[in-house]
Amino acid sequence: MKIKHILFILIALALFSSCRKDFDEIDTNPEGFTTATDGSLFNGIIQSLMLSGNEQFYINNEILYAQTQQAALTQAAWGNYTIGTEDMWAGYYKSLPSIRELERRFATYPASAAVTNMKAMLMIARAYKTFKMTDIFGDIPYSEAGYGFQDLTKLYPAYDNQRDIYLSLLSDLEWAATNISDTAASVEPYTTFAKFDKLFNGDLSMWRKFANSLRLRHAMRMVEKEPQLAGEIIGDIITNGLPILLGYDFITPVLESACIWPATNGITNSSVSWSFREHNGLRMGSNMWHQFSDGDDPAGAGIFDPRAYIFFEGDQNEEWIPFPQLPESGTPSSQGIPYGSHRDDFGNYHIKNNVNYSPFNFFLIGDEGNMPVILMTGAEVHFILAEAYFRGIGVAVDQDQADIEYMNGINASVEWWVSLSERLRLPVSGVKFGDKITIPAHLNAASVLNRFGSWNATTDEEHLAFIYTQRWIDAFRQPWEAYAEARRTGMTPREGAPIGHFRMPYPPSEEQYNALNMNAAKQNQGWG
Repeated sequence: MKIKHILFILIALALFSSCRKDFDEIDTNPEGFTTATDGSLFNGIIQSLMLSGNEQFYINNEILYAQTQQAALTQAAWGNYTIGTEDMWAGYYKSLPSIRELERRFATYPASAAVTNMKAMLMIARAYKTFKMTDIFGDIPYSEAGYGFQDLTKLYPAYDNQRDIYLSLLSDLEWAATNISDTAASVEPYTTFAKFDKLFNGDLSMWRKFANSLRLRHAMRMVEKEPQLAGEIIGDIITNGLPILLGYDFITPVLESACIWPATNGITNSSVSWSFREHNGLRMGSNMWHQFSDGDDPAGAGIFDPRAYIFFEGDQNEEWIPFPQLPESGTPSSQGIPYGSHRDDFGNYHIKNNVNYSPFNFFLIGDEGNMPVILMTGAEVHFILAEAYFRGIGVAVDQDQADIEYMNGINASVEWWVSLSERLRLPVSGVKFGDKITIPAHLNAASVLNRFGSWNATTDEEHLAFIYTQRWIDAFRQPWEAYAEARRTGMTPREGAPIGHFRMPYPPSEEQYNALNMNAAKQNQGWG
């Protein structure tokens, strides 16, 4: 019996081995990279820059808008922020293996300008994603992360110090901006790769501008901790006139930005409307209202900023009623359904079911094709430059140049948002922004400058606060950026006590899968 059993096993193994070739395709790991092209991997990385519904619902709408006071959270009813942090964490660490795979591939290709450009584009996208994660969470796994498919010893990556991450990414951005060749002939493998670029459609000059603009943003963000290094980076860009995203070129509007435009890329961004519709807790707050209006006339007589009409809208009676940023006991609760899909209809647009406080403009959250995912605007770059000249960071103090950059920032922001509003339309009915909303003709960048022009500032502190205020306003649909600036400066518009919220906790899954490294990171950051 024993001999027969052994013979049976040997015959079975022989048959199994002879048939293996028939199962090669079936047994291919669907999570592997055996068939994905360079371009398709890059396309997935760019699309991962879009926000998930859970991030918008549980992080932006429930936490960041309230912390930045860009809006008022009328009721904190959810508390399930871990759903949002899990989504952010998973989104980043699911895309990182694709980034690492492309890095591995590029290292094996023969050196050429085409490969260098592909490598630079990947570096810039990786830097944007990683900066956002470390700004939200602090120390994160980075240098060892994303290699699990290539090296099983790196399945549990150590956390990197935030300072080290910043310095590494800033170095990468400098390399990318320096080595991009937008005059190189468009040849393979770049020609095919560029077709998958859903951010700049293969425009290398825009990738270079984005890289330098990100260097400015994050050098300024670390200026209080690393003033010398931050000054060197900012000074390098300004002094050498390196290309950056521009809102205005002297008196000419350029209105450049880094955005993902859903309709242009053949996609629908339904997560925004879902997050607002299901959350339904955000309204215009008294803090933002007082940056837009000189009075509380519900008819809007005091409004001096056209962005008020783009960011928000009237209540059920078309009156401007802000929700108190710090509501007192007895403040009526918010009502109505301002974000319901029933409003995507020409006849039903104004039906808000007894909304009693001004909601977000329905076009901003209802247009799933023409409302972009904003990564950075040219206006923001001008405000960063204004701060650099005003404070003498990387350059000599130059009040006049600071005022020029500040004015360019306001001009660029107002005109960019007004231009965007002209593109907005609802996805089902096709109703256009202009069909339902009329921005008074007298409201423009000049009317904003009449109130917030630098000449109206009576002290240096107020002058600087003006710069921060306008940068905060421009980041209205980037609350994570406003959150970073509120923490850094402590001078963005605010009612009540200073901000006391400084980072999001790590998601619970890290306690389960990478507890040792997570606890070491918490201890290193003084979490206990």
